Amino acid sequence: MKWMQTAEQSAEEIIKQLTPSLDEKEAESVVQPIIEAVRSQGDAAVRAYTQEFDGVDSAEFYAPQEARKEAAARLEKEDPALYDAIQLSIRRVRAYHEKQKATGWWMQDDGALLGQIVRPLKRVGVYIPGGTAAYPSTVIMNVIPAQVAGVKEIVIATPPAAEGRAHDIVMATAHCLGVERIFLAGGAQAIAALAYGTESCPAVDKITGPGNRFVAAAKRLVYGQVDIDMIAGPSEILIIADGSASAGVVAADLLSQAEHDPHSRAILLTNNTKLAEETQNEVKRQLALLPRKEIAEKAIQNGSAIVMTKDLHEAMQISNRLAPEHLSLQVEAPFDWVPAVENAGSVFVGSWTPEALGDYLAGPNHTLPTAGTARFSSPLSVQDFQKKTSVSYFTEEKFLELADPVVRMATKEGLTAHARAVMARRE
Repeated sequence: MKWMQTAEQSAEEIIKQLTPSLDEKEAESVVQPIIEAVRSQGDAAVRAYTQEFDGVDSAEFYAPQEARKEAAARLEKEDPALYDAIQLSIRRVRAYHEKQKATGWWMQDDGALLGQIVRPLKRVGVYIPGGTAAYPSTVIMNVIPAQVAGVKEIVIATPPAAEGRAHDIVMATAHCLGVERIFLAGGAQAIAALAYGTESCPAVDKITGPGNRFVAAAKRLVYGQVDIDMIAGPSEILIIADGSASAGVVAADLLSQAEHDPHSRAILLTNNTKLAEETQNEVKRQLALLPRKEIAEKAIQNGSAIVMTKDLHEAMQISNRLAPEHLSLQVEAPFDWVPAVENAGSVFVGSWTPEALGDYLAGPNHTLPTAGTARFSSPLSVQDFQKKTSVSYFTEEKFLELADPVVRMATKEGLTAHARAVMARRE
């Protein structure tokens, strides 16, 4: 891991070195023709790209209902502990998101009635990555807020495995959640199908879910045709710790994010030299034990660092500038520092609240802003699947009271027809 000290480098220099680049023009150039092909050729293009990229030539675009049901029954029988963990996660995540629902409201203003109507989106697409790993937590975190919002149609898109079917645990989790449509396609072709629709895949109103850089580029390019959740980059964790923290625990938390991706970032900010040195040694020791050692090692070498600060106040200032996806506070009296957090996707308070808990079943959503975008964006929530409509009603008396100010403002802006629309009602 890189070793930095604010005593030797300015905070600005450190922040610059630790801020990732978001330039994805190369990925967009690869993805653009795929999107255009799916848009013009529909299912035929999706099938061709699925064969090219996934090596699957399947006539079926959807996982059959019986297959989903059988996958859930098989999981419950063969791995009941995992099945129970998924059910527990569903209950906890749903309970948390139930608190987020926006509701409509009305206000009266002496002759005027003003309000807001809240409606769920009609149809959403949820992208679930494929490959060698399976992600039931991603299914849970993306589907539940949409369901709580009242979305009636949810389409999961996921790459098919070699035998032309979705991963068993994805099907099992979808069945537990009551999701009936699993579209067997991945990559940019799946994003394009969800955005524009094909003969088999309905066009959706919003696409959520993580993916590789090409999936992210495709989401960026179809934004405007549909809404998207966010452009999520590689995972990141920032830990603020003092001498009360355990080096073994801090190292384990850093590696929990490093194993995600070679471009993941794991950063420790501390004012305690002993903890910093012990954590560095622990990272080396624990790294050797990981099955995903090669991935984690690249992340530790490339974008990760231990930063020595003069005190915890300086550490918090740097953290707020970096706006990390995950912020862990492993300090004495950690709740005392929560009010100082200005920019972070999710905050994990105290040593007994590992980020890994939040990934699976703490309750809050694990779909979080990355790459500093927590400065202006938020975790995925129920309100991401709701839309709001403003409503206004005026009586004649109230209209006449406000007519002249409207005419003056419209005239000043050179919008004569606006002014005429008001004056016509007085003629």
